[in-house]
Amino acid sequence: MKKLFLAAIAAVAMGTSAYADTIKVGVIGPFSGPFALQGKNFKAGIDAYMAVNGNTVGNDTVEIVYRDVPQADPAQSKALAQELIVKEKVQYLAGFYFTPDAMAVTPILKQGNVPMVIMNAATSAIVTKSPLVVRTSFTTWQTSTPIAKVAFDAGVKKVISVVSDYGPGIDAENAFKAGFEKAGGQVVEAIRMPLATNDFSPIMQRIKDSGAEGVFAFLPSGPTTLGFVKAYNDNGLKTAGIKFFAPGDLTQESDLPALGDAALGIQTTFHYAVSHDSPENKAFVEAATKAIGNKAELSFPSVSAYDGMYVIYKMIEATGGKQDAEKAVDAVKGLAWVSPRGPVSIDPESRHITQNIYLREVTKADDGTYINKEVQTFEKQGDPGLAAVK
Repeated sequence: MKKLFLAAIAAVAMGTSAYADTIKVGVIGPFSGPFALQGKNFKAGIDAYMAVNGNTVGNDTVEIVYRDVPQADPAQSKALAQELIVKEKVQYLAGFYFTPDAMAVTPILKQGNVPMVIMNAATSAIVTKSPLVVRTSFTTWQTSTPIAKVAFDAGVKKVISVVSDYGPGIDAENAFKAGFEKAGGQVVEAIRMPLATNDFSPIMQRIKDSGAEGVFAFLPSGPTTLGFVKAYNDNGLKTAGIKFFAPGDLTQESDLPALGDAALGIQTTFHYAVSHDSPENKAFVEAATKAIGNKAELSFPSVSAYDGMYVIYKMIEATGGKQDAEKAVDAVKGLAWVSPRGPVSIDPESRHITQNIYLREVTKADDGTYINKEVQTFEKQGDPGLAAVK
């Protein structure tokens, strides 16, 4: 079966005409199920980019072909990627909300002559699995390292870490521990939860019993993060003075109305806030709001998808519409632009995005809505996690 697939994608890659009338981009993500809002944000970012910049590059028309993976499912993701390459004849793959899904697809990129643009999956190691991977999102090392210093500077010396037991969670745990211990703090206990955990009361009791002054947490954005933050409040950790630290996945904007006043004051570090104050972001939010239909649903995957399309358009431009994955990726190494999130660039060696990371605090805007207000900037952050995987 594997030999048949390899032969099929080799034929597709070799048989592509030098100039295509329509260039297809295959996007894999969660467009139904518990994480459907994240897939909806992928689509909102893509639609916003194409609404602003058109659906053509040179003489070629860009067409998006979506495939749904409701929750992490590496086998299904790989099967869908194979289908997109062989049957749909896509020249680019993009999306990928979960790390296991992205990892499963990297082995077929070279044979398929297809680059992958990561619009979310946040494990550092993904870019090391194929030279045809480019990331426009973030990594948990990149977003979790600065919060360790924030915690220590806030006077917290003992922290318990609680993460989901998969690639990004383990990265987040290691990143926070490295930064916190370097500053002089102590991680008293490290808890790893199954990805499907949704009853957090026993975890909250362990946090209370640990004697920690603060908790560092990472879970994939969606129902689980909403449940965890609610449990932190409902089980009395906030009133007990146990401080909460996390990357921004834990306070994504679409969850803030449900959290309400309980989220006020929570500090996170992240690459993007919908409230980011810049002309580029105001224009983006306007376009993405039209695309998604409800600004309250707008969240961080939208900006990674928007920038992912910018990178793909540059790849198409550089190759003149020809299917040449290596040339496409080479063309965006070192690429720099002003994103809705701020200044960004693609590191020429790692193909990972360099960007500002912001310390944000949940507060109320003048109109009464809840926002992540940026209060500090960590400029031009690369991915510290790449050193850990080498």
